[in-house]
Amino acid sequence: MDNTSIPGNNKETVISIRGLKKSFDNLTVLNGIDIDILKGENIAVLGRSGSGKSVLIKIISGLLKQDSGTVKVLGQEVDQLNEKELQQLRTKIGFSFQNSALYDSMSVKGNLAFPLVRNKRNLSSKEVDDAIESVLNDVGLLQTINQMPSELSGGQRKRIGIARTLILKPEIMLYDEPTAGLDPITCIEINNLIVKVQQEYNTSSIIITHDLTCAKTTANKLTMILDGKFLTPASFEEIFTSDNADLKSFYDYNFINDKLQS
Repeated sequence: MDNTSIPGNNKETVISIRGLKKSFDNLTVLNGIDIDILKGENIAVLGRSGSGKSVLIKIISGLLKQDSGTVKVLGQEVDQLNEKELQQLRTKIGFSFQNSALYDSMSVKGNLAFPLVRNKRNLSSKEVDDAIESVLNDVGLLQTINQMPSELSGGQRKRIGIARTLILKPEIMLYDEPTAGLDPITCIEINNLIVKVQQEYNTSSIIITHDLTCAKTTANKLTMILDGKFLTPASFEEIFTSDNADLKSFYDYNFINDKLQS
């Protein structure tokens, strides 16, 4: 599946980044990032380890502050928000962490109830239960509702982590290496889930990944951080017909074995 169309073809910009720069001591990580992400659009961000991919999504969510440049999320300049405003914005942003970030001491139900009760205190017990069952159905794991995280497979943990972000019905999803460490069949399931989330929740997403199959399957456009800047976002085919040596090495790393076996 090649995810090239944006549900609804909406032109509204939900994330706008201009001239973004970030350094740590003498190391410049981001050196003039510019991008717009439309409502309902998935963009995959590629890059070598240490290129600044995770730094980017931390700045978008207000976990880090940029040195210069502007980051607007849902019309708000993130670094200008006070703590209360930032917390309100974060309820509209879903995070899918590489390690799923579940609370080991809580059941699946407890993990899903926690953000809901914390952010929507006026909900009844039945409304909380209904929301949990609904989102577990969406990720295909209703049967795990009373299990502990330690009883789940890696793929199940990843899907429950996504469910926990979806329960607040976010407008934006940030995926950090969603298929890392998973077997090929489970990777396909996670990729399909990311597309399902985009289509059914009308989310806009940034997908940080080294996995080109994930990028090709889930993203409307791809970009890559090279020397602290973005390549112009484009389709998978447009990106990888380039003569850029960095792109070629990325492609070969992912697909050279397939070429050799064909």
